[in-house]
Amino acid sequence: MEMEQQNGVRVAVQKFGRFLSGMVMPNIGAFIAWGLLTALFIPTGWWPNESLAELVGPTLKYLLPLLIGYTGGTMVHKQRGGVIGALMTMGVIIGAEIPMLLGAMVCGPLAAWILKKFDALIEGKIKSGFEMLVNNFSLGIIGGILTIVSYLGIGPLIEKITAVLTTGVEFLVNHNLIPLANIIIEPAKILFLNNAINHGVLGPIGLNEASQLGQSILFLLESNPGPGLGILLAYMIVGRGSARNTAPGAVLIHAVGGIHEIYFPYVLMNPKLIVSVIAGGVAGTFTFSILGAGLVATPSPGSIVALIAMAPKGGLFPVLAGFIVATVVSFVISVLLLKTTKDKAEEEDLEAAAEKMKEMKAAGKIETAQHSNPSSNANAVQQAADIIEQGAGKTAEDVHKIVFACDAGMGSSAMGASILRKKMKAAGSDITVTNTAISDIPNDADIVITHKTLTDRAKQKQPEAEHISIDNFLKAPEYDQLIERLTK
Repeated sequence: MEMEQQNGVRVAVQKFGRFLSGMVMPNIGAFIAWGLLTALFIPTGWWPNESLAELVGPTLKYLLPLLIGYTGGTMVHKQRGGVIGALMTMGVIIGAEIPMLLGAMVCGPLAAWILKKFDALIEGKIKSGFEMLVNNFSLGIIGGILTIVSYLGIGPLIEKITAVLTTGVEFLVNHNLIPLANIIIEPAKILFLNNAINHGVLGPIGLNEASQLGQSILFLLESNPGPGLGILLAYMIVGRGSARNTAPGAVLIHAVGGIHEIYFPYVLMNPKLIVSVIAGGVAGTFTFSILGAGLVATPSPGSIVALIAMAPKGGLFPVLAGFIVATVVSFVISVLLLKTTKDKAEEEDLEAAAEKMKEMKAAGKIETAQHSNPSSNANAVQQAADIIEQGAGKTAEDVHKIVFACDAGMGSSAMGASILRKKMKAAGSDITVTNTAISDIPNDADIVITHKTLTDRAKQKQPEAEHISIDNFLKAPEYDQLIERLTK
């Protein structure tokens, strides 16, 4: 019962985090554009241009909050929700002197929710021929009222909240305490809350700070690829089995591609490594702090390339220094932990364990084998059993679409879908393989593939589909098992 409650809390937190980041992620290109305009054309930029710099302020004040408000509204009540969300967001923009990104994240979904409740209340009660009239005027009247409310009340309130949060951040920065934030950030990332932290919490506060100072250290707290890179490099040198074999590819995907989810399974398979990412994150942020590092906008994805692109003029060295320090600290601690783990010699390669499990099950000797070999890794055996159980799922005739799902639908799921799509094509299968965010899993998905920590959420979204849990999107034995099943 306690385990179910913990899973329920984890799923609820992930859903809330996904909702916050879901308002920002689809618009991240606009944030990057704003960051580039800022880095290039403001008076302290790479190529100062007084005329083009006029684009920076209005884009931050109006465009970005409106995009967030509209997107948040569509998530709740589709296009009507998006329109009224943008309308209420406009009120909060005019009602405050600072960029209203946080206000947009409140007003967009709230306005859409209110309109959705009204639409449900009058559903089926409108006389034929008056639907368009009622729909348009209801949105206009409710939207106008909510715009006034946001202008008079929500805008000033969010402005005060933002001022308190900014003051708190300034206190941490001025007293060199900001590195302590990584004690919370790094473990939360492993639980797939990275997008929620970066885009839902740090991003809005950081943009407000960047609009005043030209840069913000907050953009570097979660996005720094150094801690994860250190772990992957350690696996390359002292790792074993499939973890060591897949680490080189994961290094490229993580550090250059910016998909941080790729290193999460490497930590989950050896939880002691959470010490490495925390230490690396703290060391990196401490270096950022003492050298005065910062970025002009949110780097997305969290790639070293994005960090370099978002670095202000004259601020590249502090950014690279923090990245290198985080990598080295994480690497050294990871090597020590991996080499001194007592049961290292007892760990089995997952693929070997899965193959052994098949043979033992066919011979009806699973229980006996476990008694005769108690040193076998229990987690590997259980994972292998899960693989066998999944093999008894839908047949080729029942499967037309396979969907990879992750938190944002852009990182690890896109990578996994690409890998499986190539494998399916090579096997001569024409089954559609696509990727999406968990909240957007289509109803016609026959098989849904997710990381094991996200499977519960995926099942809630699409309970009718077959669900496959994997540990590593880069090289999962489940891929070949699924292909063999669907191409018989």
